[in-house]
Amino acid sequence: MRPSAPFTCKSPALINNWLRHIEFAYPQLLFLLLLVPLLAGWYISRMQRQTASMQVSGLGRFHNTTSWKRTFRHILIILRLLAVTALILAIARPQTHRDERHAEGEGVDIILCLDVSGSMLAQDFQPNRLEAARDVATDFVTNRPTDRFGLVIFAGESFTLCPLTSDHDMVRTQIQNMHMGFLVDGTAIGSGLATSVDRLRTSQAKSRIVILLTDGENNGGLIDPRTAKEIARAVGIKVYTIGVGTEGFAPTPVATPGGGIVMQQEKVNIDEKLLGEIARETGGRYYRARGNDALSEIYKDIDKLEKTKVDISSTRNYTERFHILAWIALACIFLEAVLRYTVFRKFP
Repeated sequence: MRPSAPFTCKSPALINNWLRHIEFAYPQLLFLLLLVPLLAGWYISRMQRQTASMQVSGLGRFHNTTSWKRTFRHILIILRLLAVTALILAIARPQTHRDERHAEGEGVDIILCLDVSGSMLAQDFQPNRLEAARDVATDFVTNRPTDRFGLVIFAGESFTLCPLTSDHDMVRTQIQNMHMGFLVDGTAIGSGLATSVDRLRTSQAKSRIVILLTDGENNGGLIDPRTAKEIARAVGIKVYTIGVGTEGFAPTPVATPGGGIVMQQEKVNIDEKLLGEIARETGGRYYRARGNDALSEIYKDIDKLEKTKVDISSTRNYTERFHILAWIALACIFLEAVLRYTVFRKFP
């Protein structure tokens, strides 16, 4: 037979956790609890006087005669003291509370336009450019709770991975799910930007921005980057551009004809002139990230530049907890009355 698991009682822990969250609406009334030890002291003093008078009367031969009524006669005062204690606690109004925070304000509509081409697996970032871009983009979304986000990815073509939404959990999930190989390889900067602008075109937000991140030069897609830039400028969309990659060469995994993967030193080619032009003419900024820390600082700088007006209010909701104490008091009073006039009734 398999030995049974040891029994552990969680009730004390639950009660302790409940008590730690209790507050009293009228804590000054708790001073009335001093009446409880006073009543107990009065009862003990009274019982001692009765005992002394019995001994003086010469009834010593009945000293060893006891009954169950005599043994349990103190239960009446115990019930009364419990009732008084419960009533005092009840009128002090024990409560628990739950705080709710509400954030309201004018958010910014933001499209994250991220390069997922094969070169984004280069390991001049840790662990690679794509993973680094995922991490900082996820943190950026988390730190802007009142903004709406969308996600567009591009390689040789572009694709909307997540439309504009205020569901930040879904945005973060899609950011983590994006990967290389989902699209035809290449770097279609124009298509990525045009798709991002199209997602923001009908937005009614006062501020609409695109954060475009890439590590290469435009070499694919059906839309020229400068055409996409003109469309963004015409509809009033600001574009922040980020070029990611170290200087010179970077170790990059490359597939071999046999299906294997080898690491090769690939030259870093970022069209900084184009990216700078897109940012400048749409009212944004161009940034160059040469490592993880630099990329993180860039997103922090964009976060400072694109401030949102947020009003945070807090509401505290109280729940009354005196009911159980009132019922305990009533139960003790009722039980004392029943016992006093039945079991412990004194006949004349």
